[in-house]
Amino acid sequence: MTGALIGPALAPDLHVMTYNIRRRMDGPLVRPADRWREREPRMQRLLRAETPSVLGAQEVLPGQATALLAALGTAYRLVGHGRDRDGQGEGCPILYDTGRLELLAWEQNALSDTPRASGSRSWGNLAPRIAVSAEFRDLATGARFLHVNTHFDHLSRRSRVRSAEHIRRRVVAQPLPAIVTGDLNADAGSPPLRELFADDGLVDAWAAASEHVSAPWGTFGSYRTPRRDARRIDWIVVTPGITVRAAGINARRVDGRWPSDHLPVQAIVRIPAGRTRAERTTG
Repeated sequence: MTGALIGPALAPDLHVMTYNIRRRMDGPLVRPADRWREREPRMQRLLRAETPSVLGAQEVLPGQATALLAALGTAYRLVGHGRDRDGQGEGCPILYDTGRLELLAWEQNALSDTPRASGSRSWGNLAPRIAVSAEFRDLATGARFLHVNTHFDHLSRRSRVRSAEHIRRRVVAQPLPAIVTGDLNADAGSPPLRELFADDGLVDAWAAASEHVSAPWGTFGSYRTPRRDARRIDWIVVTPGITVRAAGINARRVDGRWPSDHLPVQAIVRIPAGRTRAERTTG
């Protein structure tokens, strides 16, 4: 690994990243590429090089969250916890640079018919699925925005569609510019993505980007050489009005190997300061 794909962003730009880091796996029966004790230092090197302003991560177990924070440095904090009823298990935390962003509020909800019931399941998913929402103020520009980070079910298409509907409604029901990050387990044009983009309340950051700093790689590589014709299932999505200056899918190896079976997706965005989305729409 040489340098960074994007690296630190200077105001008014924000560097946004989404990354399924692959849950911790170790032991003699685990394939070497999957072993967290080998992947952890590579993951930390990648994050140190990229230093995103805000990171939406998926499949994060508690000990892994500690490793991510250690890599990013003492200025970073996180919100979110495990998806199980007791707060353990895989999480979708949002990690953010406190030197740039002030946390105003946050919440974690289940993707289910009872979103406030921790560990609840609906719509055909066997494991609980969650969304973490955080409201931030950019200390450099004063802009406020909502960030939602999530991980849709990998087996149930119905669950993915209903989860997309939940996220879309969550975003459009509030007035702030918004960023959605996540492993959606769905490719462009699929029913979950059509639902997410319904009514044009959200747009694909990759499609909206003024510049692409990588090839359009599929994001689930499973430790194999990335392919252009593979599915892009990891997404950064924004509300109209957020400027996407650049976007990339980071296929760089660290010490000859990838830190996860997914590739991180990254974007440089500018969030309008001042008026809310509704005020900008009405002039």
